[in-house]
Amino acid sequence: MTDAAIAGVPLTEVILLAQAVASGAMCGLIWFVQVVHYPLFASITGEQSREHAVDNQRRTAPVVIPFMAVEVATAAVIAVWPPVGVGRGLAVLGLGLVAVAWLSTFLVQVPLHARLAREGHVPDAVAALVRSNWIRTSAWTARAILAAWMLRVAATYPSPTP
Repeated sequence: MTDAAIAGVPLTEVILLAQAVASGAMCGLIWFVQVVHYPLFASITGEQSREHAVDNQRRTAPVVIPFMAVEVATAAVIAVWPPVGVGRGLAVLGLGLVAVAWLSTFLVQVPLHARLAREGHVPDAVAALVRSNWIRTSAWTARAILAAWMLRVAATYPSPTP
């Protein structure tokens, strides 16, 4: 990638660590959402369901947006300049997994959340939210594993000598 450093830590390691933290955070968050949070939407009915849906969107965005932004930025950098030992194929796969998670988020989950905010408790929308979220759960789980592996490889792979 480069010989640059931040506080004496090679830039490659900083990027890989940021990627691993962001991917790990998104993996943990999405599993919580898949197993606990989204299924609970089914038990929120009546007038409070619309308010809950709006509050959910308002409160979730500031939690996930920073991790998602760091993840896409680091994945893009790594895909363009893969670290020694990682290889371009796996680096591009990592970026592809981010794309899958983002596409699912903005093309499937966001419209379902908007429907719940607009219409309140809609059982088929809640069921679709839980069912379709497996796409993101799978993508972010694979991302976290891949990011951890990249960090491990970069830490153990001999650095090229200048």
